[in-house]
Amino acid sequence: MDDRLQVRSMVDARHGRVKPQIYADPEIYQLELERVFARSWLFLAHESMLPKAGDFFTTSMGEDPVVVVRQKDGSLQAYLNQCRHRGMRLCHADGGNTKAFTCPYHGWAYGLDGGLTSVPLEEQAYRNQLDKSRWGLTRVPRLATYKGLVFGNWDESAPSLEAYMGDMAWYLDGFLDRRAGGTEVLGGIHKWVIDCNWKFAAEQFCSDQYHAPYTHASAVQVLQASPANKSDGKPLGEGQTARPVWADALGGVQFGGQGHGSAFFFTEKPDANVWVDGAVSAYFRDTYPEAEARLGKVRALRLAGHNTLFPTLSWLNGTQTLRVWHPRGPNKIEVWAFCLCDREAPAEVKDALIKSHARAFGPAGFLEQDDSENWVEVQKVLQGHKARQTEFCMEMGLGHEARRADGIPGVTNYTFAETAARGFYQHWANMMSAENWDEIQALNASYEKELVHE
Repeated sequence: MDDRLQVRSMVDARHGRVKPQIYADPEIYQLELERVFARSWLFLAHESMLPKAGDFFTTSMGEDPVVVVRQKDGSLQAYLNQCRHRGMRLCHADGGNTKAFTCPYHGWAYGLDGGLTSVPLEEQAYRNQLDKSRWGLTRVPRLATYKGLVFGNWDESAPSLEAYMGDMAWYLDGFLDRRAGGTEVLGGIHKWVIDCNWKFAAEQFCSDQYHAPYTHASAVQVLQASPANKSDGKPLGEGQTARPVWADALGGVQFGGQGHGSAFFFTEKPDANVWVDGAVSAYFRDTYPEAEARLGKVRALRLAGHNTLFPTLSWLNGTQTLRVWHPRGPNKIEVWAFCLCDREAPAEVKDALIKSHARAFGPAGFLEQDDSENWVEVQKVLQGHKARQTEFCMEMGLGHEARRADGIPGVTNYTFAETAARGFYQHWANMMSAENWDEIQALNASYEKELVHE
């Protein structure tokens, strides 16, 4: 590693300090592509998007374009979306079904298995001396699925996906495993660009409930709970406004570990928050017994809250938004937002959820605009010389981490805390500075041991 970067000195999670150069430095960003995005498990697609042989979906791992393909035997493979001849992007479509991939530059063609199958003018130009077996597509060596989600990893020495997720799998199950039929992606994908560093978005979703009463104050007033969203069915009285979930919550939890994070409030009723239509809230109430039987009371009632699986996969329960913060340089991200729903939900619920999802967290969503403005403005400020020298304070809840006795896993704190944010940046610093996964895991374990004395 280039000693000039001194990445480890830029994060002091033990005292709640982060230096803002990590959000704006081009050299740090290039190191992230190597040390973080080429070694982490990254979300690629949902299995429902690739139901039959020949189905494909194009996405990216960091800034490397990849294509995920359903094979003839039903398995999945992923390849670098790059022709081996002159490096041209092989497939320009977002997705579809095909029998082969043909490069638009010189016509080299590849089968579903990534093998080079056809080269134009092979006899005349190559004298039949080209060994096509050596020039297949670059395969993503590690591919794994978890309850419908497909992940890839370039690092063959990385831990398994389940080990990588650790305690975060418990929180992810509350999003993916409420009903026996699993989930599916509804409609298409919303994609848009935000002029900010990827870590602002990923870290907020893993930790920051603190912004909600202030950043989203107007959205709470606009998206008031209708009688259909309330379990008692009673309308709001004259002059009343909807009370956000944090106003009446019994308490909350923030989980942080291995760079992942989750923050949510406890509730007593299986009502979705004010961001969804009444049909969606009614659906969550009607299916609560099944969800409780599968997940237990805490996760079955959890229909609000932030989550991030490090580095860039985030989701919100209730509105069922799943999103990836694709990095596009140190000062830009491309957001891909998917709407996930129980496969067995009625058609009218799916239709209402698509609308609720877009209204709250689509590209022009009430809450999405609030969040985006914050991140963009911070990134603008960081263009200044002095602004990049001032440390950020992440001391909230410092020293109050614990392990709960009620079955909620991981290192936790009250939901208004920065435990997960500190863990996010500590893991980031460990990945940026460590040479291999054994060293990364040892550093993570040492940090967590310091948080909670057991």
